[in-house]
Amino acid sequence: MSITRHGVGARLSQAVVHGDTIYLAGMVAGDPSAGCKGQTEQILAKIDSTLSTCGSSKAKLLSATVWLANMGTYDEMNAAWDAWVEKGQAPARATVEARLASPKYLVEIAVTAAR
Repeated sequence: MSITRHGVGARLSQAVVHGDTIYLAGMVAGDPSAGCKGQTEQILAKIDSTLSTCGSSKAKLLSATVWLANMGTYDEMNAAWDAWVEKGQAPARATVEARLASPKYLVEIAVTAAR
């Protein structure tokens, strides 16, 4: 099977497509001055765009990993997530608290999807 990479950088690719599976790198907000809900909304919009570029959509999500800088923001993140995720098409998901690459980031999300 072929491997196609999108948004290739020095350290990582934004997305890697292998066969009919799409792996997205962890994504953070473009404007980290927003709160957790706002950052989550920005990330989910990036996920939509990247999946579309790869020939997929959020309706085909297989799994998601969410990292929160503070588990106290879990409800804020879920408010954005619940409004975004396709009803009846929720992926397998894990949410954990972790120190992110910069203190300005409150949330990071990585997903895997089918094409």
